[in-house]
Amino acid sequence: MAQAKQGDKVKIHYTGKFVSGEVFDSTEGKNPLVFVLGEGHVIPGFDKGVEGLEIGEKTTLHIKPEQAYGVHHSEMVMEVDKKDFPQDLPLNVGQNLELGSPDGRTFIVTISAVDEESITLDGNHPLAGKELVFDVELVSID
Repeated sequence: MAQAKQGDKVKIHYTGKFVSGEVFDSTEGKNPLVFVLGEGHVIPGFDKGVEGLEIGEKTTLHIKPEQAYGVHHSEMVMEVDKKDFPQDLPLNVGQNLELGSPDGRTFIVTISAVDEESITLDGNHPLAGKELVFDVELVSID
């Protein structure tokens, strides 16, 4: 049987979990994930873990942060004075905000803490610094 290799368009069913077993994403009951191996459409550890699988084969991938969404960078966490935000803007932990930089670029941050005087914003990907576990099944190779 053919094995998935770099350049192949593959269809995958997966369930993504934290090491604790808590599920954070899944294709269960949905269409499979479709991507081309080696083109950078998925995290490196996922891409590498699918390579070599045969159609119908199932496996569990344990992916360290460096091969997933990277390590958590403390320099991407900042505390901002609450007065710098419009008073009518709801500010809740877990909420995403789009911010602009002086050079015109935009980026997404997540509110990680709110108190009476300040808001803590985190520019890291929400899964940065986390070891991830994926149960995967290779559905097809096109």
